[in-house]
Amino acid sequence: HLATSLPLPPETDRVRPRIDMIVFMIDIKSKYSLKNVEASLAHVDVNFFLGKVCFLVTGVGRVNYCSVEMNAIWNLGEVYCSPVLFCELELEGTRVATAQRLLRMLEICAGHVPGVSALAFGSLMRNSAYV
Repeated sequence: HLATSLPLPPETDRVRPRIDMIVFMIDIKSKYSLKNVEASLAHVDVNFFLGKVCFLVTGVGRVNYCSVEMNAIWNLGEVYCSPVLFCELELEGTRVATAQRLLRMLEICAGHVPGVSALAFGSLMRNSAYV
């Protein structure tokens, strides 16, 4: 399910499926994108920051057109104890690899991988090199 911002509309509360993971997308070419994510973060339950949130930064292949400072993005990851993933959605191979990575993260967050908790996985992701 996709949403352009949070909070989600209350009228869909009764039909909304369980939320296992939240991926905040930030377009590196848009300051509005970062501001929207920052505003939306206030509407996320603190329990999601225990391994069920990540930041996906798109447009990284166009560093010349950057409107968002990288320090602001790294800071989000640190403040919210959440991994930061970088990708270029215009490249099919990178797009497929990113989708597969997000799917695996979702499987872990939803509890479908025995022996691996979202909290442990999130901690591992934060302590490794972000790609």
